Amino acid sequence: MAKINPMMIAPPVIFAGLAAMFWIGMGRENPDELPTALAGKQAPAVQMVPLGDAPQFDDATLRDGKVKLVNFWASWCAPCRVEHPNLEKMAQDGVTIYGVNYKDQPGKALGFLAELGNPYAALGADESGRMALNWGVYGVPETYVIDGAGNIIMRHAGPITQRAIDGELGAAIAKAAGN
Repeated sequence: MAKINPMMIAPPVIFAGLAAMFWIGMGRENPDELPTALAGKQAPAVQMVPLGDAPQFDDATLRDGKVKLVNFWASWCAPCRVEHPNLEKMAQDGVTIYGVNYKDQPGKALGFLAELGNPYAALGADESGRMALNWGVYGVPETYVIDGAGNIIMRHAGPITQRAIDGELGAAIAKAAGN
């Protein structure tokens, strides 16, 4: 009986494994989406310190019966600067947005808002990053759509663009509102 060389079998097995991974990956609806394990579950606890004299929000605020966004941002984050005009427009259009300033210096964060405007109904600082960790934040900016009961409907990783507002973000807000 002929002896089988493992080096002859390895390339086809590796190729088959990679092909299966690509096949499964292509089946995802939106390959750019970073799903959250928290979708459909209660938002984790709000753990922040005050940022200047801005009003803060808490767990009860997330369960106030109204749809809202929770946006993690930082003054040192270039994509946060890019998304900011879209947040301002959404706030002007009546979308309630709560801000979580992530691992930032308070003076710089307040300067960012003074320069670009403040779209947040309330905000606070996550100085240690503990809240972001509990929410599963990969990096800033990251935004969560929260329904009136305080459940996470979706997470949008990256800057909010008009395309996102017209697409998945707008659809998630409508879903959270029961429309």
